Amino acid sequence: MTKSVQIYDTTLRDGTQAENFNLSVTDKVRISHKLDDLGIDFIEGGWPGSNPLAVDFFKTMQGQTLKHAKLAAFGSTRLFSNPCEKDKNLQALIDAKTPVITIFGKSWDIHVHDALRIELEDNLRIIEESLAYLKPHAENLFYDAEHFFDGFKKNQDYALATLEKAILGGAECLVLCDTNGGMLPHEVKAIIECVQTFIAGHGDHITLGIHAHNDSETAVANSLLALSLGVKQVQGTMNGYGERCGNANLTSIIPALGLKMGYTAESLKNLDKLYDTAMFVDELANLPHNKYQPYVGRSAFAHKGGIHVSAVKRNPLTYEHVEPEKVGNFRRILISDQAGKSNILHKAKKFGIELDPKSPIAASIVSELKELENQGFQYEGAEASFELLMRRAVGTHATYFTLKGFRAINSKRKMGRPPETEATIRLEVGGHEVHTASMGDGPVNALDKAMRKALTRFYPALEEIELVDYKVRVLTGQHGTGAKVRVLVESKDQYEQWGTVGVSVNIIEASWQALVDSINYKLMRDDQRHAKSS
Repeated sequence: MTKSVQIYDTTLRDGTQAENFNLSVTDKVRISHKLDDLGIDFIEGGWPGSNPLAVDFFKTMQGQTLKHAKLAAFGSTRLFSNPCEKDKNLQALIDAKTPVITIFGKSWDIHVHDALRIELEDNLRIIEESLAYLKPHAENLFYDAEHFFDGFKKNQDYALATLEKAILGGAECLVLCDTNGGMLPHEVKAIIECVQTFIAGHGDHITLGIHAHNDSETAVANSLLALSLGVKQVQGTMNGYGERCGNANLTSIIPALGLKMGYTAESLKNLDKLYDTAMFVDELANLPHNKYQPYVGRSAFAHKGGIHVSAVKRNPLTYEHVEPEKVGNFRRILISDQAGKSNILHKAKKFGIELDPKSPIAASIVSELKELENQGFQYEGAEASFELLMRRAVGTHATYFTLKGFRAINSKRKMGRPPETEATIRLEVGGHEVHTASMGDGPVNALDKAMRKALTRFYPALEEIELVDYKVRVLTGQHGTGAKVRVLVESKDQYEQWGTVGVSVNIIEASWQALVDSINYKLMRDDQRHAKSS
């Protein structure tokens, strides 16, 4: 019997409630497409009634196309003082124009009395009326029963009554939330079985979901247990980000469902994209990746101990519960020069680069990659730089220009005015030396302008490049303001969007590295497109 499951990602909403986890509208759009590529079924984009950033995101996404995923807008039941048609939160959900609407309501009687400060019957009324009002505006209507498990333990009859009102309002999936994250698996099991008995009389079209927080380190366990009991939808976030201790970690749940529990879902067909997706989210959030994370951590399949290494070389099953390639990760033998070669070969195939795994070039790329990673380079979110690295190694990358020198000058002449920045640059292109200067909003912007001014006379297509994002991450705080930094630059043209990276103790140098890679990638891709068309 086929067991299907719906994967509902709330990284862009619940994940952003984590401390130090911040995303721009551009970041959220890029992550949405990455989650769509992974095969996530539902992507919760945010709460349009709570902040302008979410409104901007949904407006932007109205002009975007997702291949598989459905976008969801999130909000609450109406205020008791407002009728539905005048409730700003409900109107914002409709204005988001998403195929899916998810709203939450109170399941715990103390929240009704102390948070909403209304009567229990009034809460039941706003649950049903809010859902019924939204029903005609959504292809899918989900109801998050907030604090359901705590509410059930304190007042079982009332918690179940809130679910009944949600069903009457038209919700097709009732998502049981462990909002405080305090439930243990044996408690979850008993409560879900009771709920299943309760809703059995309301028809087969009503399904259950699970939304677990991780305050007791049981969010993944509770989610997998719920699914094993017949729950059809699981909600969580990439890398487990979320308020306080985080949400159920989808990068642990998804492979468990596909590799260990026999479930079917679109994302389970794309498990080999899981590692890249997890790293991509961290890179755009400008946060260090948890290397010890199951499945997608860089140490998840790393072997160092002598006995382990010897056994793994003979048979990986001796010390690995799944094959790392199945989740897009790779085995690392920490005392071996072979670490990372499988990842190199995977990327070479993706980029269309012919690379013999037994060739010295493959070994040299691995060696160079190790050295660059030691320096602080990371290529998740900067695959354009990685492709250029590989093409230089195999000798298929053209030299479009050569840097002779640059200078950036910052001067603040009056305290009440912004500083003035000028960059000068010397380049050689095809035997011609070019010397240009440009003013800019800061040294990086001035350098970018000066470089383009120098190169566009030779490569007019560079005028198409638009720099859409620029991030700086301090890699170590040991040297204070002299710390090494990693710069990630995101660029686009009429055809595609790409990321490049630079690392240095000098932020200008790191930025320069990323900008040069961006221009080189653009010129290389234009040459490839021209070759295909001719």
